[in-house]
Amino acid sequence: MPRSTDPTVVLVHGAFADASSYARVIPELTAAGLAVVAPAVPNRGLIDDAAYIASVIRAIEGPVVLVGHSYGGAVITLAGTEDNVRALVYLAGYALEEGESLGELQGRFPDSGLAEALVQTPFPVPGTSGTGATGSDTTGTGTDVSVAVERFADLFAADVEPELAAVLAVSQRPLAARAFTEAAPVAAWRTKPSWGLVAAADRTINPDVERYGYERAGMTTVEVDSSHLVMLAHPGAVTRLIQDAIRSTTR
Repeated sequence: MPRSTDPTVVLVHGAFADASSYARVIPELTAAGLAVVAPAVPNRGLIDDAAYIASVIRAIEGPVVLVGHSYGGAVITLAGTEDNVRALVYLAGYALEEGESLGELQGRFPDSGLAEALVQTPFPVPGTSGTGATGSDTTGTGTDVSVAVERFADLFAADVEPELAAVLAVSQRPLAARAFTEAAPVAAWRTKPSWGLVAAADRTINPDVERYGYERAGMTTVEVDSSHLVMLAHPGAVTRLIQDAIRSTTR
């Protein structure tokens, strides 16, 4: 059994993906004797998603090292303020400032090409009425955003096996569009030690967005020549960064 001082690693996935994006990192962490939790993020909005992940963290006894990929980086920026979070690890992620939205941070830099490949789909919002029968935006309707299936491998997973990338393309977990405009009320990296991994060959997020956020937060940063799905393309590099955060803050 892990010692009470050993952390639980909570792995937060991003948009257009699910917790299986950590499938190659989880075995390496558990082989090192670490407890791991990889929850499903609702992807309904930044504030709500962070509140859900915070509830997962509060249910864990002992310290937590909180890891966020892509949009998951924005989520951990909020949820990481929980008392038992000892460290934050960003993987090709958004490190938002207080009062900043995803759209504002991305807007500082040239687009990566993702915007032109996004598909918007209306969905009914539970507990409301008036959803438009034609699919137009009306009261009671939200908008889901996903990546066009034929563009997914090139933008998201250029160095992942084509067979796996094809599966990921048709099993996306879309993100509600409102997540792009919600401002972060807090920034956990202001009070928690943080590490960041830049995916230098990222075609989903401009790598300069990652670099800027990490530098602004004063993170310990590494760069890997990887696509956006660095956890599947380079799991060893991801595992080493997480272990560096653990060694530096919880042992």
